[in-house]
Amino acid sequence: MQQDLSETSHAANTGTITLILGGVRSGKSRFGEQLAHELGGDSVLFAATAEARDEEMLGRIQKHRLSRPAAWQTLEQPLHLGKALESVTPFPKVVLLDCLTLLVSNVLCSVEWEPSTSSKLSPSQFDLVQQMVDQEIDAILHFVQGHPVHLIIVSGEVGLGLVPDNALGRAFRDLLGWTNQKIAKQATATYFMLAGFPIELNSISSTSQDAASGLRSRLERTVR
Repeated sequence: MQQDLSETSHAANTGTITLILGGVRSGKSRFGEQLAHELGGDSVLFAATAEARDEEMLGRIQKHRLSRPAAWQTLEQPLHLGKALESVTPFPKVVLLDCLTLLVSNVLCSVEWEPSTSSKLSPSQFDLVQQMVDQEIDAILHFVQGHPVHLIIVSGEVGLGLVPDNALGRAFRDLLGWTNQKIAKQATATYFMLAGFPIELNSISSTSQDAASGLRSRLERTVR
């Protein structure tokens, strides 16, 4: 599988994407690392978006570092990841981005919000941060389109729980949901992690046209 992906990417001089979605402690990071190792071996770049803002996060980052193969390259880049990837040497077969959730959060937190923003976010404020997120994602997609690399993106699924009780939380939920959809449209494969088990969504997905066709058939049988 590693050989097939590499040959396809090099022949077209363009990259491919795998998206891994899941909730907290769903096993998405572990699956991403295992997949990266299977596809790239030692030729893997781990692109980390986390920042050690407190002792707990520092401990999490150190634990993740120890879990990765020593031969892997590491790029710690909380923002402007697409541009940073352009200057990486030596060039890896696989890039593992862990995670998209924090990248979107970093963009949101990079804006100096007024205290009143916690209760309400104006349309213009939301449009601003959405544009910033889109710029980040477009830069990453542009990098993949111009380089023979397989990009594995780990991202959180935050739309299945409670509605956040503040405006920034709701903005983050919406931005990440739309960003996941944008990446999934470009991905060769998308997996959803549930209790450590990867479910390939591409193999069970359906278009609205297929769904409508199936429903028409069922309705016709019901009428008869």
